[in-house]
Amino acid sequence: MNDSQKTALQADIYLLLFLGLLTLTAILMTASGHLLLNTIYMGLTVASILITYFWGIIPGLIENGLFIFAQGLVMIYLNMTQGPHIPLTLTFWLIVPLGLSFFVYQMTVKQQQLQRQNQQLRSSLIEQGAFDVQTKLRTMVAMVQDARVFIETNRRFKLPVTVGIIRIRYYDQLKSMMSDQQISVLLELTSDVMTATTRENDITYYLNEQVPTWGVLLFADEAGAQIALNRIRDAFNQKLKASAELGSLNISLISGAAQWDDSEMHDPYDLIDSAIKETEYDVGESN
Repeated sequence: MNDSQKTALQADIYLLLFLGLLTLTAILMTASGHLLLNTIYMGLTVASILITYFWGIIPGLIENGLFIFAQGLVMIYLNMTQGPHIPLTLTFWLIVPLGLSFFVYQMTVKQQQLQRQNQQLRSSLIEQGAFDVQTKLRTMVAMVQDARVFIETNRRFKLPVTVGIIRIRYYDQLKSMMSDQQISVLLELTSDVMTATTRENDITYYLNEQVPTWGVLLFADEAGAQIALNRIRDAFNQKLKASAELGSLNISLISGAAQWDDSEMHDPYDLIDSAIKETEYDVGESN
C-alpha cells in the first residue's frame, strides 16, 4: 500500500469515526430529553465543526473551550434552580464537540495531504514526460511502460492486447483554417471523448503534439478494439455537432488498431507503430 492509499484509508477511518460519534450523539440527545438545550448545544457544536474545518484546530479548540465554559455556567444555573439531576444528563456535550471537531480536523488534514501527494505525483509525471498538461492524459512515455505490462500479461494469460489510435483527418489543412482557440477546443473535446467513451480498464493516452494522436490500450482483440474506436468516433461526431466553436467545421477522425503478435513484434513500439500505420488505410467518409 503506497502513501496515497494509506492517507485515503486514514481519511475514511476518521470519516467513519465522525459518523459514528454523530450517531451516538443523536441517541444521547433523544435519551436526555432536553429539547431546547440539545438544540442549542447542537448548533454550537456545528459552529465548532465549521470553525475547525475552515480555520484549523486552534480556533476550534478556543471555541470548544468557550463552549465548555458556557455549559458550566448553564449547569451551575440549573443546579441552583432545578436540582442536580437535570444537567447531569447533558454532560456528554462536554466531550462530543471536541471529538467531532478532532475527527473533522483529522479528515481535513488527511485530505490536504492526499491533495499534495496527488499534486506531487502529477508534477513528477510531468517532469518524466509521462503526463500531458493540456489534455490531462498520459503520454507516449507512459504508454510504452504500460504496454510492457499488458504484453507480459498477454504472454502469461493469453489475453489479447491491442492498441487503438485516433487522429484528426486532414489536421494540417484544418489547422491553417482554425484559430488557436478552436484548436484548443478541438484537442480538449477529443481528449474528453476518449476518456468518457472508453471502458474503465482501457487506458487512454495523448501520444503526439505535432500531429495530434490519441491512443488507447485495451485487453481486446483487433475486432473488439475497432468497436471501441467506432464508439469513440460516434461520440466525437455528436460532441462536434453540439460545439459552438467547431460545429460549422468539417472535422472527422481516422482510426487504426493493431493487436500484439508475439511472433512478429518485439517491443511496445512495434505495436504502437503498427496501429499508427493502420490509420493510413482509414479512408472512411468525412462527416
